[in-house]
Amino acid sequence: MKALFISCTLKKSPEPSNTEALAGVVADALQERGVTVEHVRLVDLDVLPGVQTDMGEGDEWPRVHERLLDSQILVVVTPTWVGHPSSMAQRMLERMDAMLSETAGDGTPVAYNRVAGVVVTGNEDGAHHVISEINGALADIGYTIPGQAWTYWNQGPGPGDEYPQTERGHEWSHSTGRLMAHNLHAVATALAARPVPPPPS
Repeated sequence: MKALFISCTLKKSPEPSNTEALAGVVADALQERGVTVEHVRLVDLDVLPGVQTDMGEGDEWPRVHERLLDSQILVVVTPTWVGHPSSMAQRMLERMDAMLSETAGDGTPVAYNRVAGVVVTGNEDGAHHVISEINGALADIGYTIPGQAWTYWNQGPGPGDEYPQTERGHEWSHSTGRLMAHNLHAVATALAARPVPPPPS
């Protein structure tokens, strides 16, 4: 089983990402269950705007799309900016919109029988809003969203420390992240054993 973590941080490599640091807890828990984990940081790629799988010359989204189709688990990793997912997360969802019309050989939509969840951090409130926006869009595309398939950390109202600069709230965020990994793996395993069949014609 494979998991793809798509990081929607606005920071280019090698600058550390606060949200990726929390996502590492989920990745470790999945690897403990035998899942192969791969990470992609979108801002390091030239992902062109659009709603097609391939926008032509120079577009690097098709490489990400291939990894999506090779993975049974998707974890979207995004900071909160002005109460919303990052602009890279929005671009990711716009590009994934093309998957609505893509099917496997038997007619099953390509996102079916895959699970997804979300990791969020921010120095402001709004994590539940970000989680609902992303999970709602992924469900529309065809992903199965298990119960409690998310974790988050935020500093709370006003300025303050970022995730790596404090231990406040880490215990809850980490235990929730480990539960997230458990649920993602359990539902992905169930779907592999009994896949959702192609839609009726």
